Amino acid sequence: MIWGKTWRILELLDLADEASKIAHAPPSSALGIGFDFRRSDQASIGERFLLAEMPYGCIRFHRAEFLDVFVNHLPTGVAHFRKRVKSYEQDTPGDPITLHFNDGSTAECDVLVGADGVKSMVRAEMLKHIASTKGNPDLLDLIDPFFSGTIAYRGLIPVDKMPKGPDGSPHRTIRSPMMYCGKSKHVVSYSISQGSIVNVVTFASEPEKEGAPAYDGPWVTEVSKQELLDCYANWEPEVVDMLNCIERPTKWAMHQLKHLPNYVDGRVALLGDAAHAMTPHQGAGAGQAIEDAYVLAGILGDHHTQLDNIDTALRAYDHMRRPLASHVLQGSRDAGRMYEFNGPQGEHYETLCPAIQRQWEWIWASTPEEDLENALKWMKEQ
Repeated sequence: MIWGKTWRILELLDLADEASKIAHAPPSSALGIGFDFRRSDQASIGERFLLAEMPYGCIRFHRAEFLDVFVNHLPTGVAHFRKRVKSYEQDTPGDPITLHFNDGSTAECDVLVGADGVKSMVRAEMLKHIASTKGNPDLLDLIDPFFSGTIAYRGLIPVDKMPKGPDGSPHRTIRSPMMYCGKSKHVVSYSISQGSIVNVVTFASEPEKEGAPAYDGPWVTEVSKQELLDCYANWEPEVVDMLNCIERPTKWAMHQLKHLPNYVDGRVALLGDAAHAMTPHQGAGAGQAIEDAYVLAGILGDHHTQLDNIDTALRAYDHMRRPLASHVLQGSRDAGRMYEFNGPQGEHYETLCPAIQRQWEWIWASTPEEDLENALKWMKEQ
């Protein structure tokens, strides 16, 4: 899912029309449902406790179809596959960066952008370099992601297989994105692919395990349907009936990064999950990567950016994006706690509901154009 701020970037890239065709429905700037929050951890019928609405609402895609919109617009010859970077060298400021690949080959570049995910090699190399040159070994503790304490079960359900309501009406989640909440657990479901498929992600948390080293075992595995159903036994019928439609659920160990003190070192920069891998509780990870890329591309493409000031240009990216992405990283973690009644508000709806609403304010706090303008202004001032 993405939100209105990320959608604006698709408009600026002239990709919005194509993306509209593969969204759950053509996005509109009118007020839409972000999530319909419902208390569901009981065998009886649940109840809504919050309807979160915002411009554009929650814009949903099938991930593969969404990526294809970008891939289809790549210039020919810019992508090289089966090349895994093992290490890099940036010895003398101003010299090209040398990349070393697992197959023994090398390449040179003026700027290295590590968009290589939660287990980023570039992040590891960068933090090791900064730790050694600045004598700060504590940075080494930031290299590896840590276990969030949350396990997710995931599955896709064709809409024609979804259970109907007691009166024969379509399942609630076909109409709007749902957030079924319970103590230390919650279930997210929403339609994708022009409304033909329902994406279901369920979460089960042990908050006391947050901060543990990486999960002991595979991060993603297939599990039995029974394991999934057992986890949500005695939840309201519309949740249990929906979960029963997932034939081959997968189990995911949710990891995230600690806040990094910088995303840039010389001519090397981190982007997306490599810089700020976060829990998915605000559906913001992909959008934050796109915001990173928009600002970074705008800085590198500005006529003031030349080879002799690339370091300053990258620091402008860090100056603009790191505080924003760090805020969303923290907000995603806090949101997950609140959805499961483990936040400071507990189960007190009168304080919980406004707190959840405030978690979304980053979406409209600034526009992508303003972010880029502020980054370029900072760069020129330097």
